Amino acid sequence: MSEKFLVHIENSAEEYFCAADQDLLRGMEALGRRGIPVGCRGGGCGVCKVQITAGEYEARKMSRSYVSAEEIAQGIVLACRVYPRSEIRLAVQGKMIKAFGGPAPGQEKAPKP
Repeated sequence: MSEKFLVHIENSAEEYFCAADQDLLRGMEALGRRGIPVGCRGGGCGVCKVQITAGEYEARKMSRSYVSAEEIAQGIVLACRVYPRSEIRLAVQGKMIKAFGGPAPGQEKAPKP
């Protein structure tokens, strides 16, 4: 049986357990929340972008068309290609924001002038 780690979603204050051999996207889907965007599940479409704000993880190959080396350095990855290695805190990005109630606290966009 695989070890499980707690994952905190900052945007919605939800938490779920994710097994070390399960990608973060599959764990999110187990929440039963409607509207979670799911695409290719292979790191090639970019719809499941998240930012890991705390914790250790293993990231597998992702398309550079959707996640740059600079983003990876900032913890921005695709949930379908990330496996937890410790407790994780993440903020959903891009197309995932709508499903989780908006930007994470502190990540709201500045108002337009």
